[in-house]
Amino acid sequence: MLDKMKGENTGEVLKTGRLLHGGLMITYLCNAACRHCLYSCSPTRDAGFLDETAAEAAAGLLAEGGCRSVHIGGGEPFLDFERLLMSLVKLKDAGVAVDYIETNAFWATEEGAAEKLKRLSDAGADTFCISIDPFHAEHLPYAAPLALAELCEKSGFGYFLWKGDFIPALTALAPDKAHSRAALEKVFSGKYIADTARSYGVMYGGRAVNIEREFAMLFGADFFLDAAPCRGLLSTNHFHVDKDGFFIPPGCTGIRIPLQEAVRGIAPGKYPAFEALYTGGIAALFRLAARQGFSPDALGYPSKCNLCFHLRRYLAGTGEFPELDTSHYEEALMHYG
Repeated sequence: MLDKMKGENTGEVLKTGRLLHGGLMITYLCNAACRHCLYSCSPTRDAGFLDETAAEAAAGLLAEGGCRSVHIGGGEPFLDFERLLMSLVKLKDAGVAVDYIETNAFWATEEGAAEKLKRLSDAGADTFCISIDPFHAEHLPYAAPLALAELCEKSGFGYFLWKGDFIPALTALAPDKAHSRAALEKVFSGKYIADTARSYGVMYGGRAVNIEREFAMLFGADFFLDAAPCRGLLSTNHFHVDKDGFFIPPGCTGIRIPLQEAVRGIAPGKYPAFEALYTGGIAALFRLAARQGFSPDALGYPSKCNLCFHLRRYLAGTGEFPELDTSHYEEALMHYG
């Protein structure tokens, strides 16, 4: 581990405590590219899905780490329904319950939707988290999540709409098509993006870094360079595990550590960017990036986490930091518009 002040390795092994609650992301692929997506999912992401071997390994490690339940998400899990079903089985076999499955419900208006619900019930699933909000409405007709809610009502399948508070405002729009930013601004206001993010409680990571940069005040990098350690990197309250078996800290996407190492212990010195943040905060990460040639944006940054995102993006581009997911940072800056 890096010393907080000097950036030297102290030899301490790091690992998470008990895995409290998390999500299993079976893909980064999505048929939408929502501007608030914390995981930078989109149609242009890697099309891979969690395979059987990786699912079994992840489920076993989740159980080993003391995790009793997870939700399943992505990306959009229903882009490969058979892999979704397989993931449910592997989690059940390992003794890890599934709280809910996240979906944008694109499939709910297609033939065979009721049969999918039955097969999910047979596999042990019983609840959906159905996305419905102005950001999703930019990519998908909002009629689909409403159709899935109706289907759930008829079949007795559990669901909740995230976030249902937006439905009254959305009814001013045609339900059977997606809507552009310009169209949404006419119905809501020119500030609908900032207002929606605030109402949603958006975390300004992933693609949402663009929202914060567009609507917040900017400050010089020096304003944010404190040495407070980012201990949340090993938090296990709403962590995620991706399709490749990586542990993703809550809210701090783009950093990933193999789940096995997060549970059993991380070798000292193996992940210098992660360790710099964990012990010395953004000041230590800034020094690390500066040694690699990073120069801060003269226009400034809206927050410490936004600066951190750009530091990590720069370091990821060097190819020398295996804990940084290059595709995440690049995808985060795409599809915003």
